[in-house]
Amino acid sequence: MQVSNLVVECLLAEDVEYVFGLPGEELEELLFSLRDSEVTFIPVRHEQGAAFMADVHGRLTGEAGVCLATLGPGATNLITGVADAHLDKAPLVAITGQGGRERLNKESHQKLDVVHAFEPVVKWNAQLSDPDGVAESMRKAFKLAEYEKPGATHLELPEDVAAEETEDEPLPVRRSVSRPAPAEDALADAAAAIEDADRPLVLAGNGAVRADAAAALSTFVDATDVPVVSTYMGKGALTDRDERSLMTLDSGPEEAAGGAVESADCVLAVGYDIAEHDPAGWNPDREKTVVHLDSEPAEVYAHYNPDVEVIGDPSTGLERLADAVDRPSEPWCTDAHERVYDHATRRPDPDDPLTVANALPLLRAAMTDADVLVSDVGSHKAAIARKFPVYEPGRCVISNGLASMGIGVPGGLAADLAVDANVVVGTGDGGFLMNAAELETARRLDCSFTTVVFRDDDYGLISEKQESHRGESFGTELGNPDLVTFAESFGIEGLRAESLTAFDDAIDDAVGSDDLTLIDVVLDG
Repeated sequence: MQVSNLVVECLLAEDVEYVFGLPGEELEELLFSLRDSEVTFIPVRHEQGAAFMADVHGRLTGEAGVCLATLGPGATNLITGVADAHLDKAPLVAITGQGGRERLNKESHQKLDVVHAFEPVVKWNAQLSDPDGVAESMRKAFKLAEYEKPGATHLELPEDVAAEETEDEPLPVRRSVSRPAPAEDALADAAAAIEDADRPLVLAGNGAVRADAAAALSTFVDATDVPVVSTYMGKGALTDRDERSLMTLDSGPEEAAGGAVESADCVLAVGYDIAEHDPAGWNPDREKTVVHLDSEPAEVYAHYNPDVEVIGDPSTGLERLADAVDRPSEPWCTDAHERVYDHATRRPDPDDPLTVANALPLLRAAMTDADVLVSDVGSHKAAIARKFPVYEPGRCVISNGLASMGIGVPGGLAADLAVDANVVVGTGDGGFLMNAAELETARRLDCSFTTVVFRDDDYGLISEKQESHRGESFGTELGNPDLVTFAESFGIEGLRAESLTAFDDAIDDAVGSDDLTLIDVVLDG
């Protein structure tokens, strides 16, 4: 068959449903092969949006999201979203077009060494230069993208290769690869460290959600009464209704969770990547006993130098520890849970100022446990991480590895396609307008999610940091269009909230509806 058809057959073998991307001249053969297949190609408005969509789709499904771009600027526009997947450990396969091989040994129009450009932000990448090696490379790209720890891979397809014939065919997809069980001696050492501690604590990272370890974590907590605090990306690993949950490292009034972490003498870090949260923040004096439970060894870091490393499947490790740990069943920080959870769920007075923190309890009340909140990056992200309870794993998508602004709207679109639940995007006005054009893509696909734009006409997070350092801010002020009119110009419903009561009414109407809705939230101060 033609190589471009083989690529599509490989996508089908991997159960790929969507390819997000932009067309390009060098992609012509592949695009028409996609047209004649059961894979849905979704043209987007910017390659960064395509990569973010693949990123979030992969994160929510556990199967690699796929994004497509042409050579040169198309490929370089993908890199931010691909890098986001790389640091957030989301499975993603990027495919980029390239000119014919006769152009590659010399300078030519739009020609860049894309394979080398992608090297720092992927687990593996290659050029598909041999028609008879395409199927092998496609299988490798998906296997490496999805295997724990997941991440991004990249393949470059020259246009002349895409048009050639091959007798190659897709390799069978083997899904029986399993993570090994942790070593018994390491488990014994970990159990002893937890038993010897007076105030042990679980730090649940991204991997606790990603590796389907939530059920095992709940079993461990029920057996030991060890409290749990999560990173921003570990939210939902343990339901925040549980009296042992302290939400995130920064949650609660006066950072009550942080106080509990400071008091802990032993930390069991489950699926924790130091890119999520600098360990110097929770282990500043390096005095805590640290047990690392993950699928890979710990990164070498002065403030994260584990006393015990338990390497293997996190779920299996937690189940074995639940059986092995023998300690009195007495949670030591339920008072901290009450302070943290009450602070997060207490409804504000209607006359209180309209702030992100005050709006979040109203948003939480309007959403079911299974609904998904996708957070963009900005000052609102910290509020969501600290004050938005999550009751099921994977129901709150926060980028905190690369932490790239602009992921909100593309991520909301991807989430709407990936899950059978209501989706809400929480974004600031800075991040929103970076990829707001993807509202047209969402409208074209008849998506139904709610975009909440917290508007302060400023890059608020940067202002806050500058104010704390210098007592003033510079270079952060923004202007915005009329966001309601902007939304209506895309043919979607636009609402404005200038008070908590108005926001409560708007969010109740929007969440659960079949409409694509934008709410312009005019923040006080």
